[in-house]
Amino acid sequence: MQTGTVRKLKTVHRSSDRNRKMVNRAGIIAGAFLALVLLSAGVWQFTKSRTHQVFGGIVTRVETKEKALALTFDDGPTLHTGRIVELLDSLDVKATFFVTGRELEEHMEEGRKLVLGGHELGNHSYSHRRMIFKSGSFIKEEIERTNTLIREAGYQGRIAFRPPYFNKLITLPHYLKKNGMKTILCNIEPETQLGFSAPAEAISTYVAANASPGSIILLHIMYDSRKEALASLPALVSSLKEQGYRFVTVSELLALDNGTTFKPDGNEPG
Repeated sequence: MQTGTVRKLKTVHRSSDRNRKMVNRAGIIAGAFLALVLLSAGVWQFTKSRTHQVFGGIVTRVETKEKALALTFDDGPTLHTGRIVELLDSLDVKATFFVTGRELEEHMEEGRKLVLGGHELGNHSYSHRRMIFKSGSFIKEEIERTNTLIREAGYQGRIAFRPPYFNKLITLPHYLKKNGMKTILCNIEPETQLGFSAPAEAISTYVAANASPGSIILLHIMYDSRKEALASLPALVSSLKEQGYRFVTVSELLALDNGTTFKPDGNEPG
């Protein structure tokens, strides 16, 4: 009887040990999974940072005392570009358009209208795909193909880059720094703050209330779904001009930098 009892006790202990090991193993796996999730979330947030990137020059706004700011538009050109050029001409505003290569290739004549209107063209990639976790060859093709099309449209100035969705990590910033291209973001995003369906009056009011010297404003006006953003321009421009602001291109705004836009943390000009 005693021998049987001992055997049973040993069996119970072995079973308990196995259970403890399984629990410990499950805990380790769960902890590792949680750490991976947190790390991934941190990396994802870093890819969208408005103030830091691993290599090269990143610009959210320009440090200057002059009451100058840049009005920038993403995407396009589209078939609506001609009337946009006419509107900006009537408002006496020069802007910077970050175009996609695919749309520029499809609407080259519309892209040429932007250049002839005195506006600046920037690179917003060819396909508008997120440029993280991509190969160096993919990054190179997306940017250089679009740069070639921008030159074909007649633009001769220095070409800056704005990442689709503002996503960037390592390969993209490294390419940009190596090729002397700055990453241009913005510090005023009314559509992000208010929603893409926000009415024109809300958009113009938001921009006027948040503008400061050196601001870079981002709007999307190329598509029918963004008609409120387009409709906001007359009031937006009028309000800012009444405050004493003048509109310049991104390149002109960078030329007004007082020397502190690029902080000594690795984010110096590319």
